[in-house]
Amino acid sequence: MHKKKSLLLLLSFIILLASACTGQITPTAKQLPVVATTSILADVVSRVGGNLVSVTTLVPPGVNEHEYQPSPRDIAAVSDAALVFEVGLGLEQFMDAIIRNASDDITPIEVSSGISTQELLIPHDANTAEQQHEHTTDPHVWLDPANVIVWTENIAAALSARDPAGSGTYQANAAAYIAELKALDEWIRSETARIPQEKRLIVTDHMLFNYFAEKYGFTVVGALIPSYSSLAQPSAQEIAALEDAIRQYNVRVILVGNTVNPTLAARVAEDTGTAMVQFYTGSLSNADGPAATYLDYMRYNVKTIVNALSGK
Repeated sequence: MHKKKSLLLLLSFIILLASACTGQITPTAKQLPVVATTSILADVVSRVGGNLVSVTTLVPPGVNEHEYQPSPRDIAAVSDAALVFEVGLGLEQFMDAIIRNASDDITPIEVSSGISTQELLIPHDANTAEQQHEHTTDPHVWLDPANVIVWTENIAAALSARDPAGSGTYQANAAAYIAELKALDEWIRSETARIPQEKRLIVTDHMLFNYFAEKYGFTVVGALIPSYSSLAQPSAQEIAALEDAIRQYNVRVILVGNTVNPTLAARVAEDTGTAMVQFYTGSLSNADGPAATYLDYMRYNVKTIVNALSGK
């Protein structure tokens, strides 16, 4: 009798425990699966989403987003995601193939929506007597922290709409991160103020530095590749014109992205007696590197530029 009673009590306890556990499973208790196209964007999404989201990054650290080829795993991740975040502005051309092959209709959230963008004037045919140009939007908006604040607000709004129960957390995380971004902006102003105006002249590997230059008072004399994509190929005429400009303006630094082949930059640097300096562009470093987060990425780049132009 006692054994039977004990068994009944044990079964009752197990049922009550199972019921309690079932009752604790809510939509916010399970992480929301989201996808971000680049490592920089993924870091920002992670800061806003916190422990309520699980972020999958399509383009891994150290990989050039302009030459990235999506894998079947990427297509599956996008198909399974509750939300997909992209920079937009034509940066992620690989997304077209992913969307075509995804199992569901996918509409990525363009986090750059609302940003005041800059137009690039791209040479269409450098070998004609009257050079033709085309206008295109510069997608490298993250090089100005003010634009990443817009990203943060857009991400918080999208996550809150998809998961209203977590809205308070998303908004609080966004507010805290925005405060850090504003502090970053003040730090950059302080650091770059150490460089005399006449020395704030740079050349980059491709046309990506315009937002930073406009915000902090630099002049981009030119780019090795006169395109927003590092995959374009410059003509001999364009390289010769750039080398002339480097000499004319006494440019001291050529900035080369960490995901770009430095061969052309090294040749131009040697021809013109200019220093070639590597920095981070469209990708963060690995977790143990110097640019594992967006904040670290910007600090590393600014220190690199300041040291190069101040001779330190």
